[in-house]
Amino acid sequence: MQRKNRTLSSIIFFIKEANVSEYFKNVPKVKYEGPKSKNPFAFKFYDPDRKVAGKTMREQLKFGMAWWHTLCANGQDMFGSPTMDKSFGNKEAMDLAKAKVDAGFEFMDKLGIDYYCFHDRDIAPEGRNIDESTENLNTIVDILKEKQKESGKKLLWGTANLFNNPRYMHGAGTAPNADAFAYAAAQLKAALEATKKLDGAGYTCWGGREGYETLLNTDMGLELDNMARLFKMLIAHADKIGFTGPFYIEPKPKEPTKHQYDFDAATCVNFLRAYGLMDRFRLNIETNHATLAGHTMQHELRVARVNGVFGSVDANQGDMLLGWDTDQFPTDVYGAGLAMYEILKAGGFTTGGLNFDAKQRRGSFTLDDVAIAHIAGMDGFALGLLLADRMIEDGRIDKFVEERYASWKSGIGKSIIDGKESLESLYAYVQKMGEVTTNTSGRQEELESVMNQCLMSIDF
Repeated sequence: MQRKNRTLSSIIFFIKEANVSEYFKNVPKVKYEGPKSKNPFAFKFYDPDRKVAGKTMREQLKFGMAWWHTLCANGQDMFGSPTMDKSFGNKEAMDLAKAKVDAGFEFMDKLGIDYYCFHDRDIAPEGRNIDESTENLNTIVDILKEKQKESGKKLLWGTANLFNNPRYMHGAGTAPNADAFAYAAAQLKAALEATKKLDGAGYTCWGGREGYETLLNTDMGLELDNMARLFKMLIAHADKIGFTGPFYIEPKPKEPTKHQYDFDAATCVNFLRAYGLMDRFRLNIETNHATLAGHTMQHELRVARVNGVFGSVDANQGDMLLGWDTDQFPTDVYGAGLAMYEILKAGGFTTGGLNFDAKQRRGSFTLDDVAIAHIAGMDGFALGLLLADRMIEDGRIDKFVEERYASWKSGIGKSIIDGKESLESLYAYVQKMGEVTTNTSGRQEELESVMNQCLMSIDF
């Protein structure tokens, strides 16, 4: 009898497996083949098991798949209709949502990506009311939970889409309409609970429309106060349901709102300090958002690091000739290297990771292109990791910076840092000293040359 049951179970399992669709049919399991490989479906630089700075590349980089781009973005832009078919053979909204779960986990398995991120409306369609929307969300969350058990994949962070629906046309947490604020709070509750159920490592708050178009119709003080009120409600509910992960704010200066309150890392740090939120919030830094703010990714990561709020990264890049958020895959090795330099200096990722908030170009419209683009991004950051590790190991940059600030370790510099000096005492010091004669060269070009040398001396 037991033998018959085992045979029957095997038949049922076989039928179940045979009925599962393969969505990325042309994409094999991607493996490392080295820098000489010409196989588009192979890693040239990302070797998951290679140890760099004491951890494997897989552990250091913690790649994540962005549900909204990988499984939802269809090539539509402000000037043209979709160019990509992301229907996965389905027309009904919930059937499509379920198919995307299968497609997403197939994709992560084939590329060896361990994490994913989502907005609530990415994974489940909005219903006719908040209850139906939450029911749709919970249905897909249950399926995701099972998929995580089967595959070992994990949720890096979840979030709520508080910017698409017309109810949020003037903002969500900063809306002039209290009903819109209340709806955002209800949606946040459901999204946070979904993240908790999926054991998400963190929760991101991106203020897509939290800002203003003109100050002529804006009460900035009230809007900022209300944003903080919403965040404090979020923390209170997290404590109630036992969610212990960090919350992330994702800086972005503009688009879709002309001026957003989370303009850049420094603005976000100021907001968190002003409202007493530094202990629960970190920053999720995105490259393209950094450049839109007039900064480099390294600058934004450095601001987060020195203020103790480095958390996670949305890995992409922009086009410096275009003034909007192009969300391209990160293939700029120098940019990735300088980003990883800051990340390694911050001690590496803990709860955060490298989420590919990136989409292939509109003309790269096949599902094969989705995989090829991710491979390019993973290789780009692998090279960046190797470059950053070599720069730190080489030591010349760190040594130069240390020597450049040596005057603060003794004499008058140390006395200033120790709090022993005043304007009066420093006036007297300068009277005796005379003119400043000890300035030395900043050697920027030499340090950039060192970076080039480190890149070209990487071993494979």
